[in-house]
Amino acid sequence: MTNDIIADSITRIRNASMRRKDNTELYYAKIVVSILEVFKKHEFIKDYAVQDENGKKSISVQLAYDDSGIPAINELVRISKPGRRVYKASSELKRFKNGYGVLVVSTSKGVISNYEAYKQNVGGEALCSIW
Repeated sequence: MTNDIIADSITRIRNASMRRKDNTELYYAKIVVSILEVFKKHEFIKDYAVQDENGKKSISVQLAYDDSGIPAINELVRISKPGRRVYKASSELKRFKNGYGVLVVSTSKGVISNYEAYKQNVGGEALCSIW
């Protein structure tokens, strides 16, 4: 088991996307499910499903590609790490990558995208970025 479940999940998704895999398996954690919900809402992944085998949960993620087979994910980076937390104020969350990218932010209102955090005027810990 890894110490940083978010970094492990991000790396698995990034590697599967680069290898043009249809789906990948992740370790289960509530925070990972929340991050995947943001990815799904912004159409970086098709869908995900939580599976329970013999009392051990995992997450199956279906990756998204366009009609020509190009991955929807160009870059997926972990920002805040266990050794160095990165916090952003709501004023810093307006745009990312000229509106093409999304910052996933852990706020007091849950794990949401930077656009929703800016609208709700809340800041928080920047978990990862995707575009």
